[in-house]
Amino acid sequence: MNRKYFNGLKTTGLFVALWAVMLTLGSFIGGGQYLWLFALLSVAGTAYGYWNSDKLAIRAMHARPVTEVEQPAMYRIVRDLSREANQPMPRLYISPTAAPNAFATGRNPQNSAVCCTEGILELLDERELRGVLGHELMHVYNRDILIGSVAAAFAGMITAVAQMLFFFGGGNSNRENPLGAIGLIAMLILAPIAAALIRMAISRTREYDADEDGATLTGDPLALASALRKLESGTRARPLKDSPDLENVSHMMIANPFRGAGMSNLFATHPPMDRRIARLEEMARTRGYLR
Repeated sequence: MNRKYFNGLKTTGLFVALWAVMLTLGSFIGGGQYLWLFALLSVAGTAYGYWNSDKLAIRAMHARPVTEVEQPAMYRIVRDLSREANQPMPRLYISPTAAPNAFATGRNPQNSAVCCTEGILELLDERELRGVLGHELMHVYNRDILIGSVAAAFAGMITAVAQMLFFFGGGNSNRENPLGAIGLIAMLILAPIAAALIRMAISRTREYDADEDGATLTGDPLALASALRKLESGTRARPLKDSPDLENVSHMMIANPFRGAGMSNLFATHPPMDRRIARLEEMARTRGYLR
């Protein structure tokens, strides 16, 4: 299933929503006279994140290229699925971490990479790994990397602008900043939340789509459901240590790599695992995939 058309609409909506928040924030700095500068920086940041998304993610996870001799099953699965989808073979990487996870990155199928951690390769059997790799390949084919890169870049920019409001006071006088101190504090708090909510909504839809499309590609929804069930407990037992670099790529991973609880779950970029598993099991029952 190809979702490029729908992802184009999502990306357009994402641009509009995030630009609206950022321009509103920018209008409070110096009476809006530096708004053009923030717009320029946002465009540059988005372009850089998009064109270098593969390098940034691979570097953040300290991943290295893997050969077919080292990982014959991984190569065999990705080669077969790429051929099935009539797409080029992506570059394959391994991240030397025990936390079980996987992600795909790259601006298009011709410049894409798939990375698995050592933890996920130890945790899953070959059938489950095939389900995960099908999911990751569909992120590339559906152009989800564009959406994730744009969301991450703009969310970072909006947060930075909000922080600048705190230091610069939003203007030289109450006339330039009619909302005053209360409005300034509200924008400082609410703008990053707005960016996080938009990013969360886009990312959760993206994960559901990749689950469904990946299961269609492999013809085995229950394999991915089984993998997600293992990843739910595996990531809880061995989470990644939170850091700015990993935070910027966490939305690309098949499972939330951090240990979240309470209010932090409200801003998680991944849907709840039980809902993803239930949707895949329903897909298996209703579309004739039961084995």
